[in-house]
Amino acid sequence: MCIRDRGKSDDELSAAAEAIGYPVLIKASAGGGGKGMRVVHEAGQLRDALQAARQEAQSAFGDPHVLLEKYFTEIHHVEVQVLGDLHGNLLHLYERECSVQRRHQKIIEESPAPIIGGNATLRKGITAAAVRLAAAAGYSNAGTVEFIVDGAGGFYFLEMNTRLQVEHPITEAVTGIDLVNWQLRVAAGEPLPLAQSDVRPRGHAIEARLYAEDPALGFLPSIGEIALYAPAAGPGVRVDDGIESGSAVSPYYDPMLAKIIAWGQDRGEAIRKLDRALREMVVLGVTTNIPYLRAILAQPAFVAGHTSTNFLAEHLPEWSPPAEMSAAEWVAAAAWEELGRTTDDGRPPTAAGGEVVYDPWGSLAGWRNVGL
Repeated sequence: MCIRDRGKSDDELSAAAEAIGYPVLIKASAGGGGKGMRVVHEAGQLRDALQAARQEAQSAFGDPHVLLEKYFTEIHHVEVQVLGDLHGNLLHLYERECSVQRRHQKIIEESPAPIIGGNATLRKGITAAAVRLAAAAGYSNAGTVEFIVDGAGGFYFLEMNTRLQVEHPITEAVTGIDLVNWQLRVAAGEPLPLAQSDVRPRGHAIEARLYAEDPALGFLPSIGEIALYAPAAGPGVRVDDGIESGSAVSPYYDPMLAKIIAWGQDRGEAIRKLDRALREMVVLGVTTNIPYLRAILAQPAFVAGHTSTNFLAEHLPEWSPPAEMSAAEWVAAAAWEELGRTTDDGRPPTAAGGEVVYDPWGSLAGWRNVGL
């Protein structure tokens, strides 16, 4: 049940909230990304929450109108990717789970959805519902139909995004279908060459969103210049980014710097690849959420696939980053960096027997632990 506030007084909305049953969710009609949203647990909180949500919606979207709907306390956020052409062909490309969220903003997404797992009946039902909805709207091109799924396997329509979403690369990874390519080709009038039976997902993919923010300080944005950026690489790892060394991170745009996508034969392999990619990424000059992302991946509940929308509040409510590196660790890191240097002829230093060696104390040039 969803109630819009257009033409309705606060008294009427209060009555609607009572009919729906608390808790309820106030959501900006023109919104997205968690802005203009408030959860209300009891009647006495409703009027203040309505005012705050409208103000935030007006500021963010230029539209103060909100809607009121039932708020489920233990749910999973599952979305179905659809793709249609201008000739009446409409497919689903299976589902993604996006339940690991902070303030209604997705942080980690994966496909297939852990909450569905091997439940073929639920998967068939939710994907068929997405296709029916898109067909009823006469939709073409790439889009996403979003649902909430409860612990009993029931699913409820949430919204439709008539565009590609941030997490579309994980669908590309498991289906092998280039969504950006087909979005353009469909818009140009080309028919899809695929039938639904041709779409066969393979393996598991997980995406993490890299933000310039400090989780230890309440996720405050971190601004400044990227002094050094070295993205992760390796088999099954993809990085979509918009930064490089020297890029400026300003307070005027979304703090997301990159998306790291890992594909594996199964979910366990995908988690391991993503964790390694995060560990190997280098982003200097601003603070990022990499340690927080790795802490999520290491949680036993995450590894087990128990990832409701309450996951972060339940498992990392008081998270703090690991301690700073000790002096010995910094020296070891500097020695490792020096180990990768070459001699004047472009080769690494070697001993008489041919093995690569390193002797920091034998360097004629010397070194110091502070800059000049």
